[in-house]
Amino acid sequence: MMDLRKNLLAVQTRIAVAARRAGRDPGEVTLVAVTKTQPVDVIRAAYDLGLRHFGENRVGEAEAKAGHLPDDITWHMIGHIQSRKAPRVLPLFQIVHSVDSLKLARRLDRFAVDRGEPLPILLECNVSGEVSKYGFEASQWDRHEVQRQTLLDAVQEMLALPHVQVQGLMTMAPIVAEAEQARPVFTRLRALRDELAAAFPGANWRHLSMGMTDDFEVAIEEGATLVRVGRAIFDPDLAPWRQG
Repeated sequence: MMDLRKNLLAVQTRIAVAARRAGRDPGEVTLVAVTKTQPVDVIRAAYDLGLRHFGENRVGEAEAKAGHLPDDITWHMIGHIQSRKAPRVLPLFQIVHSVDSLKLARRLDRFAVDRGEPLPILLECNVSGEVSKYGFEASQWDRHEVQRQTLLDAVQEMLALPHVQVQGLMTMAPIVAEAEQARPVFTRLRALRDELAAAFPGANWRHLSMGMTDDFEVAIEEGATLVRVGRAIFDPDLAPWRQG
């Protein structure tokens, strides 16, 4: 039987310890509870324990849940978005982590016209080079001039879109046996963010969305501001002392 309170406390404690270990304020890190496949009653229970940030991977699943839950939840879109589903994202999500193409950014900008304020977006970057990963190709941004310039050109255009606001980067680390093996991916995303901040100093580069159940502590040590954690909170078979 899942002890949601114990699981959540364990994750929050680990976040705080990892942040302090890196000389950071734990308040700089937002826990996004990944509720993919979780029913409304479980999400409500997590809300009652104080969680306010929830992440969904699929538009349809979010549509089925959001209307049954409190209005003060911040919904994060963290999964791949098919271009044709972009109009359905706007009524549901307050921030999109997974903008993985210029085409998608343009589509979201088009449908965000009536939103009243720009939609916060993060640019999903494939810094690991895995062919199975979505994202802007950025595995060689620091040593391949064509790749670097292609990315810079795309970012420049996205920053000029009036109805979306770039607020940082997101990545998915490879599945690894030990969390430490994911560190180079997080280090590279942070370095890319710093490069983009230098190239476009007037933009908002506050967020690094990186780290999941198996590696979020390492991600925090490398500068994550948003960690996307599901199993460590909601998996009844993943006891707090085994999580990570």
